[in-house]
Amino acid sequence: MLSRVANSLYWMSRYIERAESIARLVDVNLQLLLDFRNLDDLALDAHWIPIVQSSGDEELFRRLHPRTNGQTVTQFLVFSTENPNSIISSIAQARENARMVRDQITAELWEEINRLYLFLHSPRAPQLWRESPSDFFLTLKNGSLLLQGLTDATIVRNEGWFFIQCGRYLERADKTSRILDVRHASLPAHGTLAKPSQSDALGWSAVLRSCSAWDAYKALHGAEVEPALVAEFLLLSDDFPRSVRFSVRQLNTVLRRISGVPDGRFSNEAEKLAGRLLAELQFSTAADIFEIGLHDYIDITQGKLNAIGDALFQAYIFQPFQAQGEYELRQQEEQQQQTGPEAGLR
Repeated sequence: MLSRVANSLYWMSRYIERAESIARLVDVNLQLLLDFRNLDDLALDAHWIPIVQSSGDEELFRRLHPRTNGQTVTQFLVFSTENPNSIISSIAQARENARMVRDQITAELWEEINRLYLFLHSPRAPQLWRESPSDFFLTLKNGSLLLQGLTDATIVRNEGWFFIQCGRYLERADKTSRILDVRHASLPAHGTLAKPSQSDALGWSAVLRSCSAWDAYKALHGAEVEPALVAEFLLLSDDFPRSVRFSVRQLNTVLRRISGVPDGRFSNEAEKLAGRLLAELQFSTAADIFEIGLHDYIDITQGKLNAIGDALFQAYIFQPFQAQGEYELRQQEEQQQQTGPEAGLR
């Protein structure tokens, strides 16, 4: 497979997953506001700015918007073309990457990506947003899930499909960790609260709903929300399909399917780093996480996920004999991998 084809399939998948994750996060945060009343400007800033910080785009947001509230944050994360990680920008990038490999994907998949792109650029999108934000985000989430279903149901299980899976699970692991990191400020630097307040419990349940994990969590732990159990479930669950551990396990598997190397061995840096991170997650506990500190643990994990993405690029995408213009275009896409809020974009 040509490296440029693998790159386009990988980024198409990452951008679709990124748009869905942002839609989940903003939707739940808007719904959470219904549980709070009489919020002043300072409280609104504290409610919304963690969402922007989790995306690593706070500096850009501050340049574009002097005030932090629901309107400015949602505009920045959903409709802003100046934000390369907004929903509208992510779907546009997914469509562009899909267009470059039309012969590698099915007609059904291309038509659904195109439909989602045209919806976001039509007058119907802002109208639906004004009438019912929840219906707007439901449209986006359903569109993303349909794209994933079409990918699994219609794409031949060849190298192209493996690169699609790499993009999906690398982005999903990153985004789940970022959604969880939104609530780190409610915890001490090390350790966890004995019992969260009612408002904190609402916030942690919102984290679960952002990942569609509320029902699965309740089935395992009941309706009482404890930060340590939420973090353990979203980071270390081996069964929940949006957990970091599950995503890294899938990523580790497909990386080895590409090269043909069996488990327990590696042929490139991406496989080594993925296998190492999976082992760390398999042999970690909630106590280990909170001993380090939830925010620091997540920041370290995000750095390792970015390192896997960089190594994958070096192993399969980067070709030194490429024309300079094409190489710079690929580098720009690679740099849009997100990092922690302190470091900005890589």
